[in-house]
Amino acid sequence: MSASSPHFDVAAYALGVLDDDDAEAFERHLDECAPCRAELLENQELPGMLDALKSDSVSQERSRP
Repeated sequence: MSASSPHFDVAAYALGVLDDDDAEAFERHLDECAPCRAELLENQELPGMLDALKSDSVSQERSRP
């Protein structure tokens, strides 16, 4: 895993920034770690929220004179 503990990879996994090996290792960890599964469920909307913020920011910049 990319950090000293797999628990640090929850957000990175949710954002899709782990490499293939780390993602697979984290998925194996999820099978046995209820706290990480719960945190992942809480963070599953994060990528969409970030995309929405980015879209709003781009729209605002384009509408400025």
